[in-house]
Amino acid sequence: MINSTDFRTGLTIEYDGGVWQIVDFQHVKPGKGAAFVRTKIKNVETGAVVERTFNPNEKMPAAHLETHTMQYLYEADGVYTFMNTETYEQTELTREQLGDALNYLMENMEVAVQQFKGRIIGIQLPNSVSLKVIECEPSVKGNTATGATKMAKVETGYEVRVPLFINEGDVLRIDTRTGNYIERA
Repeated sequence: MINSTDFRTGLTIEYDGGVWQIVDFQHVKPGKGAAFVRTKIKNVETGAVVERTFNPNEKMPAAHLETHTMQYLYEADGVYTFMNTETYEQTELTREQLGDALNYLMENMEVAVQQFKGRIIGIQLPNSVSLKVIECEPSVKGNTATGATKMAKVETGYEVRVPLFINEGDVLRIDTRTGNYIERA
């Protein structure tokens, strides 16, 4: 059991019938009344983020997530196959289970698959990935006002805003947490 005063960013707890990860927390001690803990928590399965207030003496069970390194193999009929790199067992996940991770997922990429009580609840991608630009508008000379950007489509089908100097065939590093362009690789 974890006391709400022991909350830390990244901690996972079982709350309200689900698995939640603490995104942000703040211990508040008002001039009048009792202290409390204001938190922003994210449902690990659905991705929903909510704000909750907890009493400082409130306790809840810690959610113990198992993480396995798996390699993405292939997709067939909307089912994505991953292989455990230690046991060579294969696991299939659906498009709904992967969510936004599909924007960055490439064959042979290694990801961390999270399980809770034997059930897969999601995957963790590396913080950034390198993807090749397959479609991009050509740069127009003289169109270089401050912060000018254009859309580029990468090999996974994801579209990202990039600076004007990016061309087809360039390899980009993209932040998987925000979906933003970082730099040319």
